[in-house]
Amino acid sequence: MLGVVQFQFGALAACVVLFVPMAMAGWHLSRNKMLFFSGALFITLAVGVHLTPYFPSISSFVSSVSSIVVLENRTACISLLHNIVFDVKPNREIDDLSNLDKFEASWTWARSAPVVDCEFQKLGRGDASDLLNGSWVVVAGDSQARLVVVSLLGLVLGSEEMGSIQGDLFKRHSDYQILVDEIGMKLDFIWAPYATNLTDLMRDFKQNKNYPDVLVMGSGLWHMLHVMNSSDFGISLRLLRNSVVSLLPVSPELGNDGPVTGSVSIRSPHVFWLGMPVLVNSMLNTQQKRENMKDEIRDAYDEELYESKILRRSGGPLLYLDARSLTQKCGKQCTVDGMHYNRVVYDAAVHIMLNALLIESHQKL
Repeated sequence: MLGVVQFQFGALAACVVLFVPMAMAGWHLSRNKMLFFSGALFITLAVGVHLTPYFPSISSFVSSVSSIVVLENRTACISLLHNIVFDVKPNREIDDLSNLDKFEASWTWARSAPVVDCEFQKLGRGDASDLLNGSWVVVAGDSQARLVVVSLLGLVLGSEEMGSIQGDLFKRHSDYQILVDEIGMKLDFIWAPYATNLTDLMRDFKQNKNYPDVLVMGSGLWHMLHVMNSSDFGISLRLLRNSVVSLLPVSPELGNDGPVTGSVSIRSPHVFWLGMPVLVNSMLNTQQKRENMKDEIRDAYDEELYESKILRRSGGPLLYLDARSLTQKCGKQCTVDGMHYNRVVYDAAVHIMLNALLIESHQKL
């Protein structure tokens, strides 16, 4: 970036050297005076451009300005990742009203100018495989997290391979592991429905000194259903936040804009928080769910999430995958039980995550 700025400065200097003497000629200066001025100006500017890197204060200033611009652009694009539009239409081939595919749904990023400028990409199998090549991905949480795994594997595996793993992947309340040999990607799904389970997982990572490249976590639904105490949920999230911060191999001090890292000892993992979806109370399939998962209780849990400062937007370490926003946009046509949604929602969440990885790692495919 510094080299680009220096090139631009050099180009400006060349324009000055070329056009200023021409302007002066218009003032009827003598030929000798004009040549003398041109030569002096050229030498001064040339020396200035070439010596700039050797003056730390100037180089630091240029570098810091460039870094601020890059950081602002990156932060702006991260904040626009959820600007997604869903198109939901009845599926005329499906008559069973209990079938989750009774509506055909598709999604795309909004076409507003700021979103278009960020150049978000729907990744195909090849690009997603290149991005995740050699990575260790861990997804931990409840059934919502399991559905994210389904979408992620559906992107990097063929339909035949997906068919062969469906049985193992959908075993209730169980872990799942797979190694995608073609790209050397290892994926672990950890059944961890409570935030305390996630805290235990962080402790295991730290004790083993072995950290995933990408970590996606989420909880809340089980706590809401079986504990129904938002304050207790908030306490568990704060403990989890502390565990995640201690896990990161960078000793960060967290500010309002997210982690401010010191010296990095090893590569820091990319960590995401998968939020809870919109709960359509009238569609929930048990009386306990309808009683314990009302909108006001759901809102209290979300408030505790924000106040825990576990999310990057509130000064924490985790980037937010906002399932509430995505499920709200897709609508209740995209769910048959008021809690689990059409795969298109989780596909969108996976692409948000992958584009965030591209932005954070300064890559383009």
